[in-house]
Amino acid sequence: MDVIGLKKTAIIGSGGFGREIIELILSINKEKKLYDLIGFFDDNKKKGELINGYPILGKISEINKIDYKLNIVIAIGDPKIKKSIITKIRNSKIDFPILIHPSVLIGDNDIKIGRGTLICANCIITCNISIEKFVTLNLSCTVGHDSIIKEYSSLMPAVNISGEVLIENQVYVGTGAKIINKLTIGEKATIGAGAVVSKSLPPNCTAVGVPAKVIKINREKEV
Repeated sequence: MDVIGLKKTAIIGSGGFGREIIELILSINKEKKLYDLIGFFDDNKKKGELINGYPILGKISEINKIDYKLNIVIAIGDPKIKKSIITKIRNSKIDFPILIHPSVLIGDNDIKIGRGTLICANCIITCNISIEKFVTLNLSCTVGHDSIIKEYSSLMPAVNISGEVLIENQVYVGTGAKIINKLTIGEKATIGAGAVVSKSLPPNCTAVGVPAKVIKINREKEV
C-alpha cells in the first residue's frame, strides 16, 4: 500500500551496510517523514525473502522495468561495483537521494554534496568542502576544510580527512584510516584500515601501514 506523500525508496544490497541504511532512513524519518522504504534489490537473494522485515523485491536488472517513481539507495562499499551498478540503471523513473543522518554536523559555508551520497551517523563536515555524487561516508567520519571527495569514493567508519585533501574518483578508504592535510589520493586507490597517509598516493595503488606505504599497483579489471 502506498504511503501518501512519502517517497518510495528501495535499497540495492541487503548485506550489513544495506541493513544499516534501513536505520539511516528510519532516523531521518523520525526527524521528518520523507521516505516509504519498500525493500531491497539484490542479485544474491531470493525474491520475497525478508531482511530485517523488508522484502527482496527482485534482481537489480528489474529496476529498469519499474514504471513508477522510485528512490534507489546504493548500499555498496566497493567503489567500482557501485559505479558499475549505477551505470546499468537507465530508467527515468529512478532517482538517487542524498541521505544525511540527523546527527551529522555540517558547516554553513560552501558545502556541496552530490546526488546519491550517503552520510552516516556522527560524521563531521566543516567548511568549503565538495563531496561529489555517489560518495559514501560511513559512521563517524570527519572531513576538514577545503577538501574535495570525488565521485563513487567510499570512506569506511572513523576515517579522518584533514584540510585541503583531494580524493579522486573511486577511492576506497578503510576503517580508521587518517589522511593528513594537503595531500592528493589518486583515482581508484585503496587505503587499508588504520593507515596513516602522510604523502600523496598514485592512482590504482593499495597503501597500508603507519605511515602508509604503497604495496602494489592494481591492474584494471572489468566489473
